[in-house]
Amino acid sequence: MKLTKLLMAVAIVSTVSFVSCSPKDADIQTAVEAKINAMPDMVKGATVAVKDGVATLTGECKDEMCKAECEKAAKEVKGVKSIVSNFNIAPPPPPPVVAAPPVITADDPLTKAVTDAVKDYPGITASVKDGVVAVTGTISADKWKKLKMSLDGLHPKKVDGTGLTIK
Repeated sequence: MKLTKLLMAVAIVSTVSFVSCSPKDADIQTAVEAKINAMPDMVKGATVAVKDGVATLTGECKDEMCKAECEKAAKEVKGVKSIVSNFNIAPPPPPPVVAAPPVITADDPLTKAVTDAVKDYPGITASVKDGVVAVTGTISADKWKKLKMSLDGLHPKKVDGTGLTIK
């Protein structure tokens, strides 16, 4: 009879000690948060809630792979019975903005504008063909800089000064 009572007491004590050794929800939550926060480039605003061993994960993952990695990390924590994943997947970044091609002025209005720009520079002539301004004559370096800036402002395809003599 004493042996039966002793065995019963040992069974009760060992059952109580095994139950008390299971991790508490707060400890599980802390461990899961530590694992997920170790991946800061993957998850934004991650939160973890644990109740009765069920871990609920929320936040924003950059992609499905990130979501799966976070769920896997949470499942590895001792005491987690199951996972409820409420992660959102971040939208893809917008496509890059492509710059518009430069505006090239048609020959007729360009010819008139080039004629007006060149009239203040004696000895200089300019012609326009297919959007390219060909400049010929003799000009000083400082005046050429001013004329070139003026012609570039007209938006031709190119200003060709190969027939130009700069003194």
